[in-house]
Amino acid sequence: MRKIHKTNAQWQTELSPQAYYVTRQHGTERAFTGEYWDHTALGFYRCVCCQTPLFASDTKFDAGCGWPSYFAPINPEHVREEADHSHGMIRTEILCNVCDAHLGHVFEDGPPPTGLRYCINSAALTFEALPE
Repeated sequence: MRKIHKTNAQWQTELSPQAYYVTRQHGTERAFTGEYWDHTALGFYRCVCCQTPLFASDTKFDAGCGWPSYFAPINPEHVREEADHSHGMIRTEILCNVCDAHLGHVFEDGPPPTGLRYCINSAALTFEALPE
């Protein structure tokens, strides 16, 4: 896997202010406000920074949390987990393994078959619809 490295200035010129805040500054969009939290079209969700395919619509489910949620990534090598001790909590942060973009967090309260809930910020994603 080829890593992508850019300066903060480069990311700022390429991303919207919200996408930059979420992906490069480890921010979080407000629940129920992102473009994809209730999105149901068939296709693939890619990293907004580097276009790496991250999640497929057939792994998306309504977790009721206000963020897009998936039970598995397309390719586990495309995401990386890191411990997150911010905000007085212990969580598992999910990052794009290609460009180090902050995507969201993963929790162990998801549906079968994995039991995982990848809770991802819409601002960290772009969507590619399947051809009709």
